[in-house]
Amino acid sequence: MDLRIKTLDRYIIRKFIGTFVVALLLIIVIVIIFDISEKIDKFVDNEAPLSAIIFDYYVNFIPYFVNMFSPLFVFVTVIFFTSKLAANSEIIAMLSGGVSFARMLYPYFISAFCIMLVSLSLNLFIIPPANKVRLAFEQEYVKGGRYNNKERNIHYQIAPGEFAYVESFSTWNNTAYNFTLEKFEENEMVSKLSAESAAWDSTLQGWRLKNYFIRDYIGDREEIRSGAKKDTVISLIVDDFYRSDKTVESLTYRELEDLIAMQRMRGDKMVKYSLIEKHSRFAVPFSAFILTLMGVALSSQKRRGGIGLNLGIGIALSFSYILFLRLSEMLVVTDTLPPAVALWLPNVVFAVIAVQLYRIAPK
Repeated sequence: MDLRIKTLDRYIIRKFIGTFVVALLLIIVIVIIFDISEKIDKFVDNEAPLSAIIFDYYVNFIPYFVNMFSPLFVFVTVIFFTSKLAANSEIIAMLSGGVSFARMLYPYFISAFCIMLVSLSLNLFIIPPANKVRLAFEQEYVKGGRYNNKERNIHYQIAPGEFAYVESFSTWNNTAYNFTLEKFEENEMVSKLSAESAAWDSTLQGWRLKNYFIRDYIGDREEIRSGAKKDTVISLIVDDFYRSDKTVESLTYRELEDLIAMQRMRGDKMVKYSLIEKHSRFAVPFSAFILTLMGVALSSQKRRGGIGLNLGIGIALSFSYILFLRLSEMLVVTDTLPPAVALWLPNVVFAVIAVQLYRIAPK
């Protein structure tokens, strides 16, 4: 098979990328209009500056939205312009001119590869820092203020054999209440520190304990120390209490890997959201190839219903893919499937469907 890019290939690539970009621009404008109409009251009530609305929120919202719905855009784009090619008998002319169906897919996959690279670059380099600004804006001007950690009875393994317990944490004064720190050696407790409260000291980069008790277990003896105040530095920082399931969206890939390692060591249940984010960053961009193959196989034949029927089928299938992707996230949260299996399952299922459609497509 001759894989040199020819005039026909450039024509299909130009149609694919051009239609994709136009579809993106149209949808982005529509989505922004609806988002403004939905949030305008909150912007006004919370006195959001116009410059912050534009540059902190919407400039950073656009790449997030584009990447989240890129499977829909790719599929609809392929269905739309391939149906037009079929309706104009251009595909029949290509096949009659000696171009095989497999060779005709070559420029489609080049386009899908370019879209995949852009999507992957957005996921790894552009969207995380953009999300950091966007989420901070939403917290202040949409949700109306400081993040409030409502969790109770928080347990962390902060180091091997070292466990911290906090009954509750107040984000208003960065203080943990009913704080306990236990140390174990060879499955036996050697020390237990209890404090009425532990306030974060940014200068110390540690905790200032109030009304503390320390019990050291030495053989059969127990030594008790107490005091009104004590400063301590441990592998637990104030940022650990500000993490939500959305925090992972603002982390670079290296930061995400470090967070996953720390959460696994601590036994933190929030590790599920970190693993979902990690695998989604690769699974979603890769779907461009699968949905491109499916779209060409579905729309390469001239249908009596015309472009409208193909578009309807394409939109239904692309939304079913996005729904399947969200369902796979729930399978991780409920511990039904491992993250690597659940997040790639939609791609596997739709790849099988795409191959079957390719096999029965008229060639």
